[in-house]
Amino acid sequence: MKSGVRALGVAESYRRDTSTLAGVVTRASRVTDGFVFGDCTVGGTDVTDGIIDLVERLDREDVRYVLVGGIALAWYNVVDMHRLHEATDRPVIAVTFEESDGLLESLEAEFSGDALDRRRERYRGQPPRRELAVNDQTVFVRQVGLPEGEARDVVRAFTPEGGRPEPLRVARLAARAADEWRGGTDR
Repeated sequence: MKSGVRALGVAESYRRDTSTLAGVVTRASRVTDGFVFGDCTVGGTDVTDGIIDLVERLDREDVRYVLVGGIALAWYNVVDMHRLHEATDRPVIAVTFEESDGLLESLEAEFSGDALDRRRERYRGQPPRRELAVNDQTVFVRQVGLPEGEARDVVRAFTPEGGRPEPLRVARLAARAADEWRGGTDR
């Protein structure tokens, strides 16, 4: 992959009812050249809108990929990868870092009625998760808008060491710092 290819990594951090979203533009050469911040509701259903807002406000046509740190951010606020791809006109890759049997049991334990139905439907509509070896670690990847092989290449190209792609690593640090700066309180 060419060193100038850029990806937007999105991660979040929360303490209360509002989660801080951080978007970080990183080149394949590992140079960070852009930040954008937003928020979504902890336990809500607005994370997809929050990420779309980040991409729109960032207004960077040079960003080729959107990488999201997980499929369920901010306490089961499930990302709709298909809608995110359509709205941003970019391939979307969700990367998770722990093996699991999925979220259905957890969703059913935490929600009921319409709240459960909405989350369950959105979650079931997402692409399957695939295991991927990166360096000496294992991550789990879902992708929309690009073939599995290209998603694998993107994740590996943006991961210089360990198993966390650089756009997601820096976005996670930025989200935590912004959340700390905000004091973890709602606006």
